Amino acid sequence: MIIRNAEEKDIEQILNLLSQVLEIHASIRPDIFIPQTTKYTESELSDILKNEKRRTFVATDENGKVLGYAFCEIRDFTGMNNIVPHTEMYIDDLCVDSASRGQNIGKALFNRVKDEARALGCYEITLNVWEGNDSARAFYDKIGLKPKETMMELIL
Repeated sequence: MIIRNAEEKDIEQILNLLSQVLEIHASIRPDIFIPQTTKYTESELSDILKNEKRRTFVATDENGKVLGYAFCEIRDFTGMNNIVPHTEMYIDDLCVDSASRGQNIGKALFNRVKDEARALGCYEITLNVWEGNDSARAFYDKIGLKPKETMMELIL
């Protein structure tokens, strides 16, 4: 397995994985997510790959097949009145192909994110996980993430 920066040639395979994630989210929250769509379009992915405040990593096999990805965003909290100045690495999305789970691909991707965050001097790594996405929650617990905050809702 190879962990590297995502490239334009990976977009089609990333879109396939994005659809897998969307279906999980749509099954948990059909009131919010539209099945058979993706979080990003091909054009949006192309822009993300060029954005210097973003990092996108892919895990591939020896033939270049994308087995998983991690979309990250560098968030800067300097110049704020009420927060100690710092930067964080926010994991916008992390996915491993359903056919490739259980092979430590997610852990390898997370370790790459962690290395990048350290190299950039980030204070922390954060992410959001949907309530009901039990397998994702178990994975994040297993690799050492701890809850930071709880978001509550009231559907009207």
